[in-house]
Amino acid sequence: MPTPSSPRKVVIVGAGAVGATFAYALAQSGAASNISLIDQNQNLAEGQVADLSHGLPFYPSLSIEVGDATDYSDANVIVITAGSAQRSGETRLDLLKRNASIIEGIMDDIIEQQSRAIVVIVTNPVDVLTQVALNHSRWSRSHIFGSGTVLDSARFRYFISQEMGVDVKSVHAYILGEHGDSEFPAWSLTNLGGVSIQQYVQSNGLQEHWPERSRSIFEAVKNSAYHIIDYKGATNFAVGQALVRIVKAILRDSHSILTVSVKLKGEYGLNDICLSVPCLVSKDGIEKVLVANLSKEEQQALHHSASVLKQSMEGLL
Repeated sequence: MPTPSSPRKVVIVGAGAVGATFAYALAQSGAASNISLIDQNQNLAEGQVADLSHGLPFYPSLSIEVGDATDYSDANVIVITAGSAQRSGETRLDLLKRNASIIEGIMDDIIEQQSRAIVVIVTNPVDVLTQVALNHSRWSRSHIFGSGTVLDSARFRYFISQEMGVDVKSVHAYILGEHGDSEFPAWSLTNLGGVSIQQYVQSNGLQEHWPERSRSIFEAVKNSAYHIIDYKGATNFAVGQALVRIVKAILRDSHSILTVSVKLKGEYGLNDICLSVPCLVSKDGIEKVLVANLSKEEQQALHHSASVLKQSMEGLL
């Protein structure tokens, strides 16, 4: 496992919009000492690495290179963004099966290289594919987890900050459950500088319109990706930053609390399903799953999200 003085090698599988943007953001962050970019399209990987490398005079010291499966052997973190786009006439289940096969193939290569890296799944549907990677590899849940709702939670904090006129860094808030349509806002855990959202609303005389405004905030979060895709075809900048946040927590052993997608083992009354809840992330991956005191409605929403994801998993069998 990495230490502050050891090489900090990150392998990114998938050189498309998300993988390349993450590589760019990671290079600027100074968190990694080596970035290897792997893609089935060798020309794409070569082009992305050449473009990124021309910026080396402006980054903190690091190396950026085109990688292959042998790079898994000494990687500290492997981030999988690779996946297939939906084909014309293809069902969602067909696409899911194809991407599951891609994830299983990558995991086979990682296992063959006897890698001890922490593996972060990003490919969507991230919760289902995280479980696919875990089931196929039989690795510990601490070493394979998904990017989950880290980005969704960042969007949640942003929209709350805009609504309340408060610095986004002073907003602490989480989106839990599926990274998808059944996700939900954990309002009971939301606070602004330590003041609960309910208390903040009341003390500022905002309670009259709060039910409507709170619904609007969540709808903005939930529909963000759809709107951005309509505007420009893909989301890549914010997710790239979210991945830097996750990887920095691992490489710097920062013990950060992040809503990553983890396989539950009895927490929240759920078993054998991957979804996002607050987790302590360190150099050892997921060090602890935190069991928050959710409201009754939030607990029900979490179980609903789990049932939606279980249906998707059953479709793969």
